Amino acid sequence: MENTNIPLKDTRTRILEAFVHHVLETGQEPVSVYKFAQSLGMSEQEFYTFYTSFQGVKGGVWESIFEQTLADMYAQPAYAHYSPKEKLLSFYFTWIEELKKNRSYLLTLYEKQPDFKKVTPQEVQSFKRHFTAFAKTLVQEGKEIEQIVDRKYVSDKYPDALWLETLFIFQFWLKDTSPGFERTDAAIEKSVSLFFDVVGRNAVDSFFDFAKFLYQSKKSS
Repeated sequence: MENTNIPLKDTRTRILEAFVHHVLETGQEPVSVYKFAQSLGMSEQEFYTFYTSFQGVKGGVWESIFEQTLADMYAQPAYAHYSPKEKLLSFYFTWIEELKKNRSYLLTLYEKQPDFKKVTPQEVQSFKRHFTAFAKTLVQEGKEIEQIVDRKYVSDKYPDALWLETLFIFQFWLKDTSPGFERTDAAIEKSVSLFFDVVGRNAVDSFFDFAKFLYQSKKSS
């Protein structure tokens, strides 16, 4: 008999962890929901109580990484006193630390994927919604302290620009072979500086600095 007393969150976590483990062990997704559910000691019907497909499970992994990133970030005593720029830097650096814990899993699924900015996997959409809400908060804070200029018809697009920046950072990190992913750290710092210069008042210097960095990175890859 199935144990119906297990908390829903714990069951979701079991499913996510088992899915990641399967991908790591086999190099691919499970062949069917039925076999995967059986390996967890649950029925296929019970699995559908939590996720309707493996795409949903993959989306759950993305959400879990995002949620843990926020939890770790908000736990930093100094975070509440950060400027929007510092908060964005904190998010990206903390996010990368969470991604590192799942690097082999993410490489297996996404290393050979095309440019995310052109074709974003469906399972990433839930992460996009959560991140965009976070980005909107940062943009609003930036406007309030005049770190971000409120430009008519343009300001509403800033969160979308940050989402594209997030996709860039993720795929840059996937391809990064530098010790300690130091080039990813540099990419984060330069791309965040560029964003705040663009939405602020002086963009030219950061633009050319970032363009030079990308050119040098391409030559060394």
